Amino acid sequence: MRPSKILISACLMGDNVRYDGNNKLLEHPILHQWKKNNCLLSICPEVTGGLPIPRAPAEIQSSNDDHILITTITGKDVTAAFKSGAEKTLHFCLDNNIRIAILTDGSPSCGSETIYDGKFQSNKIAGEGVTTLLLRKNKIQVFNENQINLAYDLYCELNSSVRKQNSNLF
Repeated sequence: MRPSKILISACLMGDNVRYDGNNKLLEHPILHQWKKNNCLLSICPEVTGGLPIPRAPAEIQSSNDDHILITTITGKDVTAAFKSGAEKTLHFCLDNNIRIAILTDGSPSCGSETIYDGKFQSNKIAGEGVTTLLLRKNKIQVFNENQINLAYDLYCELNSSVRKQNSNLF
């Protein structure tokens, strides 16, 4: 049985897809091993949802179970693009039997522990981005770039054919 695939934010893989046209390349031995073994599939939910590169910064303004509002710093409502990107990312995960995602924390799409507070002042608060929320509702485990070791532990647990490497290596 082949090990399952892992979803990863495209910006963490070095793709220049962030709002400012840059990336957040993440270097980690576990990621290098997964990349070598062709386990990583990357996506940017915001670009997948139709947003351009570069684009105005966006933050979640309000969120509850029934409604979410995401606007750019200029006040443009971009909620539909974020929701579309989240839905397309979920379908991508389901089509590829992905059960683990590593997404960029702080993002209005990918934040898994924090998001910005909606005031465009660089203040983070506890919260989840729209993609993370949708993936988690569909039983896909979401980790951020600081939780690679936790993602690795779950990956080994879910893929019994994968023997866990010496933890000192990581």
